[in-house]
Amino acid sequence: MDLVGLLKSQFLCHLVFCYVFIASGLIVNTIQLCTLVLWPIDKQLFRRINCRLSYCVSSQLVMLLEWWSGTECTIYTDPRAFPKYGKENAIVILNHKFEIDFLCGWSLAERFGILGNSKVLAKKELSYVPIIGWMWYFTEMIFCTRKWEQDRQTVARSLLHLRDYPEKYLFLIHCEGTRFTEKKHQISMQVAQAKGLPSLKHHLLPRTKGFAITVRCLRDVVPAVYDCTLNFRNNENPTLLGVLNGKKYHADCYVRRIPMEDIPEDEDQCSAWLHKLYQEKDAFQEEYYRTGVFPETPRVPARRPWALLNWLFWASLLLYPFLQFLVNMVSSGSSVTLASFILVFCMASMGVRWMIGVTEIDKGSAYGNIDNRQKQSD
Repeated sequence: MDLVGLLKSQFLCHLVFCYVFIASGLIVNTIQLCTLVLWPIDKQLFRRINCRLSYCVSSQLVMLLEWWSGTECTIYTDPRAFPKYGKENAIVILNHKFEIDFLCGWSLAERFGILGNSKVLAKKELSYVPIIGWMWYFTEMIFCTRKWEQDRQTVARSLLHLRDYPEKYLFLIHCEGTRFTEKKHQISMQVAQAKGLPSLKHHLLPRTKGFAITVRCLRDVVPAVYDCTLNFRNNENPTLLGVLNGKKYHADCYVRRIPMEDIPEDEDQCSAWLHKLYQEKDAFQEEYYRTGVFPETPRVPARRPWALLNWLFWASLLLYPFLQFLVNMVSSGSSVTLASFILVFCMASMGVRWMIGVTEIDKGSAYGNIDNRQKQSD
């Protein structure tokens, strides 16, 4: 390992990133709370401000991926569709197999200039997570309980609020509902067999109702669906811990732009269309494993400096007073103060590990457990 690689793997560096992220995130959350007074006065101004505040937080994770880790993402897509990316609203369907697939999606959104406006259909529990979850609440993310009778009206109502959104956005939906594991895949294919659906080798059975209602509510304001199939070269299985340690990965993403008018309006036909789409995605993955490339023309969108500049701003604002506080604490010589310092350090260490653990695949969802098999229907 070279000197730079050794430096990137040090816990002290990780602690710095964690401190800047948490401190700046809480500041941003506080400012977002103050912006609530704008909602009844000027809703669109509230939205524009919160888009920029959201960028202050999410771009720090993108900075880790692009500038600290140096991970690159190559897009394989139709050259005629490429100029439209970032210039229009779109629903994004992304496979859910890797711990950092969401981060790769954010990286592409950043390179197309719409990271602050990115939306996602996420489980409701995430709305209670400090910083990221709270940030999502103020940027009108769509939260669901995964109990369709409860979600039908609340999800539709939230989606309809996005029809007059003032800026271009990507709405990301993981139709598989949870990350791919062999255990989940086995259970999912049992469900597919019971329903008479074709088996999938590299994906879980998609949950169609959330996608169908998203298409129905946004059809007139979203001109296209982007079908994205993500994989990593050399059969790598990237992790957030690897990114934090500065390990470089190379992602390949096949993006197909599908005009909204090509997607059926009828719910049953829309569900059948989505199942067919996942059969095609499975074939693309199989071809990638065989050849190492996706179809279409490879493109690497230019990396922008704003994520790095944003992190440097927050680091310069927050690190000096923090370091000064630590020096004063250690130099005081008080045993109580030193014990407090050690306690804070240990808690910070646990905090870093917890934040990493949230993304780990084996700690994802209870999909596939015996008690949850009855919940896997559409």
